[in-house]
Amino acid sequence: MYEKIILAIYIAYLIIMSAIAFLMFKKDKRLALENKTRIEEKTLLGITIFGGALGAFLGRIINHHKTNKSYFSIVIYLGMLLQVLLLALLLLLAIR
Repeated sequence: MYEKIILAIYIAYLIIMSAIAFLMFKKDKRLALENKTRIEEKTLLGITIFGGALGAFLGRIINHHKTNKSYFSIVIYLGMLLQVLLLALLLLLAIR
């Protein structure tokens, strides 16, 4: 029973973190175009690893932001892999 609650909380967490990551990538792109103080790369990478990989992935593509930085690709794909693996584990625990 608790497994389903934990799964629901994790899914909500991923959605919220991805929305925040997407908005942060969008804002950083706007700040870059306006030559204003930007969001630090470690902040963008941190939000990506801690649940926002999907939002970072979409924000990067839609806003054409940080597309030439290979380490952003590595962190985004690694974050997505870890988040999907944890989601799969929680799903398995919830359905057994």
